[in-house]
Amino acid sequence: MKKLVIAAALTVATAGMAMAEPVAGTWKTEPGDTGGYLHVKIAPCGSAICGTISKAFDADGAAVADYEHAGKRMIWDMNADGGGKYSGGKIWAADSDKTYNSKMTLSGNKLNVKGCVAVICRGQDWKRVN
Repeated sequence: MKKLVIAAALTVATAGMAMAEPVAGTWKTEPGDTGGYLHVKIAPCGSAICGTISKAFDADGAAVADYEHAGKRMIWDMNADGGGKYSGGKIWAADSDKTYNSKMTLSGNKLNVKGCVAVICRGQDWKRVN
């Protein structure tokens, strides 16, 4: 019984830490080639951190109601390393339909997101929406 109580307490404590993840929230990507951009909602998913496309916008800032990738997971398996650094995850790039190894660095309301294949990387600075 004592082990069960300890396990339950650890589960609650871990869930509380995940809920307080500083990177959690909605982030605006940089504009793509067409000038459009995305809102990506980042939240804990199990013991990792994931991001899902919540909205798409055209170059004029108008919401694109029928965006084909709305609701698609864009970031998964990201691990918090401490100090605003995240690694070990994957990111799907909507413009190329490719998946890359990813890492992120949080600095205030800016999130630097990088995707890499071997030594070739590309990245963006995302801005916090909320």
